[in-house]
Amino acid sequence: MTIYQKSTEVISALTKEQYRVTQENGTEQAGSGAHLNNTSPGIYVDIVSGEPLFASSDKYESGCGWPSFTKPIETKNVKEINDNSHGMIRTEVRSGHGDSHLGHVFNDGPTSEGGLRYCINSASLRFIHRDKMVTNGYGEYVNQVENV
Repeated sequence: MTIYQKSTEVISALTKEQYRVTQENGTEQAGSGAHLNNTSPGIYVDIVSGEPLFASSDKYESGCGWPSFTKPIETKNVKEINDNSHGMIRTEVRSGHGDSHLGHVFNDGPTSEGGLRYCINSASLRFIHRDKMVTNGYGEYVNQVENV
């Protein structure tokens, strides 16, 4: 069983933007994220801990300016926390093991898929292509990724 955790070594290797988003609860500029237009098959993992978060098969274009997903791969890897900052009531999404700020979840997603929109910062994610999932230790999640 893989152990996912935050380490000072990984934190020190983050870019300034990755650190700002994951460790300081930042938000990248809309439309600027590296994963926004990624349509390759694979999974998205926490840039800090490596824990699997979202599958490409659950990613969709919401028009919000950030990568959007209908659900997490495993709910235990995603924590939802009430967020009353910036004069709004929202639900923050953090990684379960790495405690990275990922983004927010909203109730305006596709109703056919459960109605949720996980609006996630690209800076908090690392993409693992389907072809490399087994060699990178994510073989158990290949069945959640579409065949292209």
